[in-house]
Amino acid sequence: MPTDVPHPLTPIAHIRSDFPAKFGIPRQSGLVDSLRAAVVFEPPFRSPDALRGIEDFSHLWLIWQFSACAGQGWSPTVRPPRLGGNRRVGVFASRSPFRPNPLGLSCVRLVALETSPSLGPHLIVAGADLMDGTPIYDVKPYVPYADSHPEAAGGFTDTTPRRLLEVDLPEHLLALVPADRREALAGVLANDPRPSYQNDPERLYGLVFAGLDVRFRVEGEVLHVVSIRN
Repeated sequence: MPTDVPHPLTPIAHIRSDFPAKFGIPRQSGLVDSLRAAVVFEPPFRSPDALRGIEDFSHLWLIWQFSACAGQGWSPTVRPPRLGGNRRVGVFASRSPFRPNPLGLSCVRLVALETSPSLGPHLIVAGADLMDGTPIYDVKPYVPYADSHPEAAGGFTDTTPRRLLEVDLPEHLLALVPADRREALAGVLANDPRPSYQNDPERLYGLVFAGLDVRFRVEGEVLHVVSIRN
């Protein structure tokens, strides 16, 4: 029998990730596959039956809310970071979080379906670009025959290739990072967390990742980690 239908856009789950703030989160899902996060369902939706068969899929779509931007309004045009923050495109030709309805869409890799007494059945996913605590409205399987379009045009992203930095992370600082988070942190830093329009080699930046305060500078194509503190 069908269960009670919740109010539209009722969160069914929340993400548990290593990012307590927006700064440092990869700008798209899947860019840092070594990132791990958990999709933890709300009590009404902690049914093993609701996840029956999900292990047969390698990837999932997450539909979620830009909760940190909710209520901040929107504009018909935005300045995508990929364009250096100085060229405007239409909001619907971008993935800006400042939208009429602040909804995000992420494709993540399913690592495992786990269960525990405190969390019930939950999903471990790779490559998520969500801040810790982000409400999730739906989970759908990624279906390659319908969802994959290798011939698709990428608009302005085709003319602005992805840029990766070399990461200078000294051994004595790397030792402060839990072993299972080192590859993920390096991937986050390589993707250059800075706003695209900032290029001051003297500026010190900081991000919080997995409970660590990471400070860094960028000179040319090299990101130098200066300090890591708990």
